[in-house]
Amino acid sequence: MPIPLFNSIASWLLRKRYHQIELFLKYPLDVQDEVLRHLIDFSKDTMIGKQYGFHDVPKYEEFRNRVPIVSYEDIAPLIERTRRGEQNLFWPTAIKWFAKSSGTTNAKSKFIPVSMEALEDCHYKSSKDLLCLYLNNNENSQLFTGKSLRLGGSKELYEDNGTFFGDLSAILIDNMPLWAEYSSTPSNKVSLMSEWESKLEAIIEESIRENVTSLAGVPSWMLVLLNQVLEKTGKNHLFEIWENLEVYFHGGVSFTPYKNQYKKLLPRKRFNYYETYNASEGFFGIQDRNDSDELLLMLDYGIFYEFIPMDAEDEEQQAIPLWDVQTGVNYAMVITTNAGLWRYKIGDTIRFTSKDPYRIRITGRTKHHINVFGEELIIENAEEALKQICQKTDAEIMDYTAAPIFMNGSEKGGHEWIIEFRKPPEDVAYFTEFLDNALKSLNSDYEAKRYNNITLKMPKVHVARKNLFHDWLKSKNKLGGQHKIPRLSNNRDYIDELLQMN
Repeated sequence: MPIPLFNSIASWLLRKRYHQIELFLKYPLDVQDEVLRHLIDFSKDTMIGKQYGFHDVPKYEEFRNRVPIVSYEDIAPLIERTRRGEQNLFWPTAIKWFAKSSGTTNAKSKFIPVSMEALEDCHYKSSKDLLCLYLNNNENSQLFTGKSLRLGGSKELYEDNGTFFGDLSAILIDNMPLWAEYSSTPSNKVSLMSEWESKLEAIIEESIRENVTSLAGVPSWMLVLLNQVLEKTGKNHLFEIWENLEVYFHGGVSFTPYKNQYKKLLPRKRFNYYETYNASEGFFGIQDRNDSDELLLMLDYGIFYEFIPMDAEDEEQQAIPLWDVQTGVNYAMVITTNAGLWRYKIGDTIRFTSKDPYRIRITGRTKHHINVFGEELIIENAEEALKQICQKTDAEIMDYTAAPIFMNGSEKGGHEWIIEFRKPPEDVAYFTEFLDNALKSLNSDYEAKRYNNITLKMPKVHVARKNLFHDWLKSKNKLGGQHKIPRLSNNRDYIDELLQMN
């Protein structure tokens, strides 16, 4: 098919979907109620459905009373049974795929079920909706006159007892519709290469000869790839290689620490950045406006949402549905999905910025924060503080992590940071002081614990050697794809490993 014709047809088909999106924008609570009713009715004859009486669940309140909130550890035995071949335990259709996800870099692997319904009605639907929303906001887009440079996971799919597991991106590529493969680079063969450094070289070889109009991938890993592209070609910026590049679709980690570096690689004033919010468990949010830092919560992907206020003492009693949320409150997210996850704590925290429509910001992960001394430091605080410092000092950050310094006798506690810079600050002591003051201004609990050094002393900042985080991830066979550095943690074991390697 000629590229101009493909561009016209694809754009027309994607824009048609916008009318369906408008339906859940207009009737969000009705759509969510319908999603829950369908999930319950569809699963009533599963083992879970019989256990909790899905044949007779008249309304949400009854569902909440009958079905407990669970973590992965609670349902791991059922998932293992399904991986060994049992079906109809928590979802009525056969589940063949499991997304292998660690959540953190050094945690035991999780195997998240991925049903055919989740593939079609959530993951692939969201990919089309991302393009739909982008095209709706950019009517003169020429997105489909070229290809999307995608940077996914670095693992192949592995078979086990007739089921398959691997990175979610590998599962998506393996089941990818023809139109998506036609409009993407690199090839599926290269995308599924398991050795990360060889894979980067192969991606560069294939992609620099293509007309790339969009980028898609995790900001930290994409930055590594793009810098290597410039080194390989000897060009100053990416538009000298791909003159029609118009948008970067990103997600997985916060874009905030990397934004200034991307602006140097992509120096045009009119270039779009679109954020997504997805995980192995599902696809949840899409930036629906140009130049926005908010995500539209997608309500018709076969996912029913509940939210637990982060200060809740009893999560079972205080979990609330979408119709009871308030703006400005930090919530842990609970999902019920079309892959058989029932009231599952995903581990992410969000805050609503709007209820008409329902828009959110990602504020962190329930396990990725520091709260040893009552300081409640979350990723959102850290990202904003580092953004302010980089603007002030002209520093550029590649990666970072932080963990507590525990009290020892009369020695006060504190926070220890390891930061790898692309461009280091001239004065690390000034950088550290600015970091401390920025965190105080952003977090009143941190400020209270830092007052007169009563509980917390000044943070300690270590400048990481070049490629420290890369080498640490490589030592754990965690290079590329969905693997991420734990930004904040109450556990400092991994930070001690990094310090030894520094």
